[in-house]
Amino acid sequence: MTKQNGTNSFPPFDLSKIKTYSIKERKNLSDINLFAKPVLPKDGMHAFFESLPEILASSNLRKVIDTIAQAYKKKHLVVMAFGAHVIKCGLSPLIIDLMKRHVITALAMNGAAAIHDYEVSLIGATSEDVAASLKDGSFGMAKETADAFQAASAEGTRENIGLGRALGNKIIKEKNKYNDLSLLAWGARLNIPTTVHVALGTDTIHMHPNISGKDLGESSHIDFKILASVVSKLEGGVWLNVGSAVIMPEVFLKALCVARNMGHKIENFAAVNMDMIQHYRPRTNVLKRPTMHGYEIIGHHEIMLPLLRMGILSKLGIGDE
Repeated sequence: MTKQNGTNSFPPFDLSKIKTYSIKERKNLSDINLFAKPVLPKDGMHAFFESLPEILASSNLRKVIDTIAQAYKKKHLVVMAFGAHVIKCGLSPLIIDLMKRHVITALAMNGAAAIHDYEVSLIGATSEDVAASLKDGSFGMAKETADAFQAASAEGTRENIGLGRALGNKIIKEKNKYNDLSLLAWGARLNIPTTVHVALGTDTIHMHPNISGKDLGESSHIDFKILASVVSKLEGGVWLNVGSAVIMPEVFLKALCVARNMGHKIENFAAVNMDMIQHYRPRTNVLKRPTMHGYEIIGHHEIMLPLLRMGILSKLGIGDE
């Protein structure tokens, strides 16, 4: 834009009037005290984790490791909620190890995770080729999985133990060949709350004619009430949401609301979201709304969960002997 006489109405600033200060007076977000340290393999895992830069995601990882270690030492809850991808990525043995060491004290999973866990216990494999089987309508039509879930949901309702415990008991009772790799079975063995939260219509077994929505819904609702009881004791503990973008963040928010509504103080706890990308619900319902201590760690589960486990064990000095 110019004036009628042709002169520019926005003349260049005279920068000689700028106010400056010494860099020595400035507060910086990065300095050499936070930098990574080049340790060697012979220095060990503890030195490795201590060598990570205390900046951004690496700083979050270190804080999460410290927080879980402190919760373990003080005998506070560490609850892991997760989706199916965690099972498919082959991470069950690492989670089971943390359960057996009493680091993880409760599990909560969506229906798909429970399906994969059961199939692994039965045949040592899971996760069919959806694109191929969808073409002829055979996707999700494995009979054994649906039969097991119907029997367990009926048992879980009848005995008032919920779907997760009933599935774990069934896997153990029927001596599934690979039951040592089942989170559900280990939850039952160790008497660790292990709950399954079903959204009807989302899982393959819901397509089967023998599945009772009444049994499945009621047994999963019992699990919700069990989880609310767990969450009521979360003060000072840690909630880990791993790889569930919708179901488990929503379930957590409602369980937390129930616990607080019934007079339980749950204010000082850490919430962690681990996933391959950022999602709205975990960030909002897990990290922001419930607590002031929220940490997000982005990365592939098959890399980040082994790293987290090793960091926890290293922090606790487990395996140093």
